[in-house]
Amino acid sequence: MDTTPNDLLVLLAVSRTAKFTTAAHHLGLTHSTVSRRIAALEKSLGGRVLARADSGWELTELGERAVVVAEQMEAAVHSLGEQGQVPDPVAGVVRMTATDGFSAYVASPAVARLRRRHPGLSVEIVTVTRQALQQRSGLDIEVVVGEPRVHRAEAVKLGDYELGLYAARDYLAAHSTPTSVDELSEHRLVYFVDSMLQVDDLDAPTRLFPSMKDALTSTNVFVHVEATRAGAGVGFLPCFMADRHPDLVRLFPDTVAERLPYWMVLRPDSLRRPAIAAVVQALRDQTVAHQEALLGRGRKTGDTRE
Repeated sequence: MDTTPNDLLVLLAVSRTAKFTTAAHHLGLTHSTVSRRIAALEKSLGGRVLARADSGWELTELGERAVVVAEQMEAAVHSLGEQGQVPDPVAGVVRMTATDGFSAYVASPAVARLRRRHPGLSVEIVTVTRQALQQRSGLDIEVVVGEPRVHRAEAVKLGDYELGLYAARDYLAAHSTPTSVDELSEHRLVYFVDSMLQVDDLDAPTRLFPSMKDALTSTNVFVHVEATRAGAGVGFLPCFMADRHPDLVRLFPDTVAERLPYWMVLRPDSLRRPAIAAVVQALRDQTVAHQEALLGRGRKTGDTRE
């Protein structure tokens, strides 16, 4: 049985979404049709092209080779253009995960700027704070905190950012400003839920101020910032997020700081797609452009950091 182009394009859609149902929706097909097309493709190729993974469907080695052919077909069709015009290769859907703060303040403006030049591009961002996945079918880019240990993937360092201790001015007026790190034991901490923290690099408070007890914990860093602003306690916050709020005061900026790296993880074949390559470069450029703010040097001269 010969392999049909449509079957290869169905596999390409599944490889980018990791799910039959999502691929079916994008292709305008039913789930059962996608399943039949994949089965027909595997029969014609004489082996499995997909394998079950925790996050959905993962390409096998045979599937990866088939996807290369499918991408070439897709590019050839796009090259025909409409009405003789050469189409923009930076188009289609790019899927990525990143932490909450990075997604909001680095990825979002980077994508917005890129889309002004390439309106056919669509980027899906899932916010999550975790280690890099070992299997990333359906995912084009991961941005994680800390150097990842991954197989069959490419890891690229984007840059560093800094976390520091912050408290609201009203909170300090009511509870007094600590004059030493030892006095932090008299205050409660706003930070991640310890039992749900999946990134070892973010476990700095247990090392820097182990005597502090929790006040309010959350898996979302925006909750940390807003809880600190509301006076729930002293927050250990990314400087590039906290420094945006004049009602927050940084405590011990010269002695209490934690610098952590952002890393980007890509599938080995990802950069073959112009859209993914463009998003990757946009993220790198945006990170470099905002390095001062990421490192806690983003406040204007004259701002108070008591």
